[in-house]
Amino acid sequence: MLKGALLLLLALGVYNLSESNLPDQFLRLLEWLRIDPEKKFFSDLMRRIAAITPANVIWLASGTLLYSLFSLVEGIGLFFRWRWAGYLAIGESAFFVPIEIFELMKSFSITVFVIMILNILMVWYLFQNRARLFRHH
Repeated sequence: MLKGALLLLLALGVYNLSESNLPDQFLRLLEWLRIDPEKKFFSDLMRRIAAITPANVIWLASGTLLYSLFSLVEGIGLFFRWRWAGYLAIGESAFFVPIEIFELMKSFSITVFVIMILNILMVWYLFQNRARLFRHH
């Protein structure tokens, strides 16, 4: 539920950025962090941020909002130990396995490989113990 609430706040914050000038906001952030904005990395990043349209920001906010609502529903269901929420958690974990396999097929990375193995083990554990973990009291 905490993840869902944080993502909901993030979605609202991103939506608020849709009407603002993103390069100016980024420049203010760098100044607040006392980072030199003239360095090559930050000037390149500033150019990329300038290319972001308000429509892109709204799409990002909408996707984050949907995922936050999904996480909130899942969290509430897991809190009450409803069986469907257990399957939702298993499905959410399993959803990322094909994406990780696709990334490994593009270019092998030991980090992605380890994350994929851990994710597969987590899905297997949740599935094997679903009756004990997600039993409604």
